[in-house]
Amino acid sequence: MSIRTTATTTCPIHLDASGADPHGEIARIREQGPVVQVALPGGILAWSVTSMELLKQLMTDPRVSKDAEQHWPAWISGEIPANWPLALWVSVRSMITAYGEDHVRLRKLVAQAFTARNVSTLRPRVEEITRVLLDGLDELPKGAEVDLRARFAVPLPVQVVCDLLGIPEEMRGRLQETIGLTFLTSVGAAANEENIRELYGVLAALVAARRETPGEDLITRLVAVRDEQDGTGLSQQELLDTLLLIISAGYETTVNLLDHAVHRLLSNPAQLELVRSGRAAWEDVVEETLRCESSGFHVPLRYAVEDMEIGGVRIAQGDPILVSVAGAGRDPQVHGPDAAEFDITRPTRREHITFGYGVHHCIGAPLARMEAVVALKALFGRYPDLRLARPGEDLPLLPSFITNGHRELPVRLR
Repeated sequence: MSIRTTATTTCPIHLDASGADPHGEIARIREQGPVVQVALPGGILAWSVTSMELLKQLMTDPRVSKDAEQHWPAWISGEIPANWPLALWVSVRSMITAYGEDHVRLRKLVAQAFTARNVSTLRPRVEEITRVLLDGLDELPKGAEVDLRARFAVPLPVQVVCDLLGIPEEMRGRLQETIGLTFLTSVGAAANEENIRELYGVLAALVAARRETPGEDLITRLVAVRDEQDGTGLSQQELLDTLLLIISAGYETTVNLLDHAVHRLLSNPAQLELVRSGRAAWEDVVEETLRCESSGFHVPLRYAVEDMEIGGVRIAQGDPILVSVAGAGRDPQVHGPDAAEFDITRPTRREHITFGYGVHHCIGAPLARMEAVVALKALFGRYPDLRLARPGEDLPLLPSFITNGHRELPVRLR
């Protein structure tokens, strides 16, 4: 199964759904050029763009859409089956896939919760959650191996976003598990379909609970907008998918950011010493981690609204385009030949698109940055002897070419 697209003279690279070596895969794609045809699961062809300059152009070009319902002929016609492994990424009806005025409308409904002022009021709560999690780590046996991803990097942002939304404690675990599976491109079709059904069931139950018992939270406000039914609010599908977007984007990026920041610092003691000596700041660590280890490898999908040219390559109307976020972060044209190296003093450390670019820039970026700075400063302050439990060992990544995180982060606290 494949879609109509511009002819290519080379056999496309098939993205590895198991995520065995995404950075290596992106490097091989770059060797063929900044705009290269690749094959997604099911043999569906798309254009992969790895150049930072071209991606910024593409992400601000009105001739490029994220709305498959309007601009991907193969999806509209049913040529792409509903059980395609990446179907959820293109079928959701939220601001992440909206185009034009629909995007403006949906973004405006959520953006108010993530203003700089509102984010600053969340800092004391983030500090409290961080302290409680570290207190819990203190109770573990000295010298024990600890999975810091599971015990710290995951629960911190999950609790923050769940508190913000007003998600009851008893629903958080299952919701986190079902959303987490949507990021794994190795999940089989049957399991993926079952997971999506369960996910929407949990989201619908969450909305019903908040409609029956309103609270002082974001879900209650969004439900109220939905129930106004004045034509400017949310449809039921938009409500569920907006919640899905806020929850998933609200923790996945931050989890991977904390995971990689800790791993990179412990693997590069000289870099950690720069922070401890005051020659660099925790904000520098955050930006370099976002650049070097983008929280996602690829972001599916965008579509050419009309025939266009990107980097000298003709993209036909309706062709899907894959944004290589990790490719941009390690673009040697921007970051030099050592772009794969972790250097918190790098002058271009802030030159990345991990949080998107243009109208689709992530509204939660300030919150993610704040959480990471608070968490990293507190973690390394509490555990000055923190070290990797298996130094020198390559830690397996999650089985995905979308999300970029380790399956576990084993450390010793003391």
